[in-house]
Amino acid sequence: MSKKDTPQSPQRETKERIPAWLYPTTLEAIDRAMETANCKNRSEFLDCAARFYAGYISGEDALEFLPSALVSALRATIQNSESRTARLLFKLAVEIDMMMNVLAVGMEVPTEDLEKLRAQCVRNVKATNGSISYKEAQERQSSGQD
Repeated sequence: MSKKDTPQSPQRETKERIPAWLYPTTLEAIDRAMETANCKNRSEFLDCAARFYAGYISGEDALEFLPSALVSALRATIQNSESRTARLLFKLAVEIDMMMNVLAVGMEVPTEDLEKLRAQCVRNVKATNGSISYKEAQERQSSGQD
């Protein structure tokens, strides 16, 4: 026995009747959850539940299967982390600017040397993926490496 889907169905498929054996406690849980799920009958509820579980298992569009409160909490956590990182980067940039100004006042380095140093520093940062230390820079300078 088959039946056409309701007009709200996206693909106008034909439904198929299948036997399903469920425990009475499962049926009670379905009956309690049908109103919350906005389903008119058990068949519609089981169809929605099967689609949900199939999507959950396949891992596609994971946000669809997470409770909205959890998604909101995750987004807020990420936003807070992003804001904190941005504030810390701003503070770090201010400190570096202060240090550069102090060094510029105390040192008289020719422009050509600064340009060479900048190019070398860019290469160092790229080569180490940003993981550099004062000790390594000091060793590099004392050994005469560019």
